[in-house]
Amino acid sequence: MTPFDIRGTKRRQIKDRIFSGFVWALTFSCLIVVFIILFYLFEKGIGSINWALFTKGPKPVGEFGGGIANAIVGSLIVVVVAAIIAIPLGISVGIYQADNRGKRIAERIAVAVDVLQGIPSIVIGIVIYVWIVKPFGGFSAISGSIALAIMMLPPVIKSTEETLLLIPHTLKEAALGLGASYYHTVRKILIPTGMGGILGGCIIGVARIAGEVAPLLFTAFGNPAMVFSIFKPVDTIPKVIFAYASSPYEDWQRIAWGGSLILVVFIIILNTIIKLFENKWKVQF
Repeated sequence: MTPFDIRGTKRRQIKDRIFSGFVWALTFSCLIVVFIILFYLFEKGIGSINWALFTKGPKPVGEFGGGIANAIVGSLIVVVVAAIIAIPLGISVGIYQADNRGKRIAERIAVAVDVLQGIPSIVIGIVIYVWIVKPFGGFSAISGSIALAIMMLPPVIKSTEETLLLIPHTLKEAALGLGASYYHTVRKILIPTGMGGILGGCIIGVARIAGEVAPLLFTAFGNPAMVFSIFKPVDTIPKVIFAYASSPYEDWQRIAWGGSLILVVFIIILNTIIKLFENKWKVQF
C-alpha cells in the first residue's frame, strides 16, 4: 500500500468517526429532550393520580375534587369504534395495494393516502362536521369516531402494504398453485405471515388518534355526564386536558396534569405492545 493510500484510508476513518459522533450526539440530544418531558410530566401528574380521578365525574366550577371517569369512558368508546371502522378497511386497501402495485388505480390510491396523511386533523373535523354532524342535527361519539378513523387509515394501509411486500411472492404462488382460492391464500397465508407488521401498524394508528383533540371539538364535542351511547356527545381525555389546562382554576389544572399522565402511559403501553408483537412474530416466522 502506497503512502497516498494510507493517507486516504486514515482520512476516511477520521470522517467516519466524526460523522458517527455527530449522529450519536443528535440521537442523545433527542432522547434527553424526551426524558425531560416525561420526567416533568410524571413530576406534575403523579400527585394527581388517585382513585377519584378514575371513578368520579367532573365537579361544578368552584368545587374541589372530581375526576375524569366520563372522559375515560368516552375516549374508549371513540377510539374503539374508530379502530373497528378503520382496521378492516385499512387492511383491505393495503392488501389491494400490495397485489396491484404499479397499476394506475393503485398509484392513485397511494397518492390519496399520502395526501390524507398530510391533512391537518382540524380540517378532517370540520369536514365531518359538515358531512355528519349538521345533517343529523347534533354532536355524537360516532361522528368523532369517523373523524379519527379517517386519520387512522394511512398508517394501517401503509404498514399492511409494506409488510405484505416483504413476504416472498413464491409463497403466494405456491398456495394458488396447490388450488387454494385467493381469499384463503390471503386469510390463511399472507395475513398470518405478516401479522406482526400489520398489528404494529394498527396499534400505531390507535396511538396516533388517542391524543387527538382538534377533530373532536367539531364532532364528539364533550359531555360532563357519563354516556355510553355512540349517538350522543361524549367527553374525551384530550378534550378535558385542552379545557382544564387553559382554565384559571388550580384544581382543574391538577386534573389536566393527571389526564396527561394517563394518556402518555397509555401511549407507552401501546408502543410496548408493538415491540412484543414484533418480537413474537419474528421468532415464529
